[in-house]
Amino acid sequence: MKRKTHFQFKQFEVQHDRSTMKVGTDAVLLGAWAHVANANRILDIGTGSGIIALMAAQRTSPLTQIDAVELEGQDAAQAADNFSASPWGDRLHVHITPIQDFTPPQTPSLYNVILSNPPYFINSQEPPNKRRHEARHTVTLDHAALLGAVDRLLTREGTFNVVLPYTEGLQFITLAQPRGFFCTRQYSFRTREGKPIERWLLEFSRKERATETGEILLYKEKLEWSDSYVELTRDFYLKL
Repeated sequence: MKRKTHFQFKQFEVQHDRSTMKVGTDAVLLGAWAHVANANRILDIGTGSGIIALMAAQRTSPLTQIDAVELEGQDAAQAADNFSASPWGDRLHVHITPIQDFTPPQTPSLYNVILSNPPYFINSQEPPNKRRHEARHTVTLDHAALLGAVDRLLTREGTFNVVLPYTEGLQFITLAQPRGFFCTRQYSFRTREGKPIERWLLEFSRKERATETGEILLYKEKLEWSDSYVELTRDFYLKL
């Protein structure tokens, strides 16, 4: 079967034939779930095809500027093409660099919201493709380095949002707290009721407060999407 080379959403299209990681549920979840509406400046770390940055652009003011950092040249080029083809090309900017070396090009230099669908496999079998390996495994960006970059680039009042698998997400919460980041929203995601949790959607803030919790299910029966998933993604999927 020929793999789909693009995804058509309600307000934009994402080509991903040159991207290391294809458009998937993780990115859609984070792009729809994170609170971005009031942000003036947003940073997407590891943008890939650019889908999370595009979703953020759809949900924010015409004055909101969005920087997207990507290590892989092919991915960055594809994200740039997707940005240019979107209605928000004038406020989406791609930067080809490791996040550890990234210097914001604008003043003020800090971000209200940082988003990332980061590498997450820590101790697991490596895939044979080098680009895919680095995109999925914490080789070029481990979680401590990611938190260090967020600490450097996030405003005092800002939020940092990630999507991670179950075990890695819990480890990330433990790793973040000694660095001054507290989990302020924590939503689980699973395919069906009674199935194990597959992903955590996590929001972090420098200010400690009660954690908002919730759950999103993909299906309610057979292949019918659940009410929680439909409500989250209705502004993006064509069939909703």
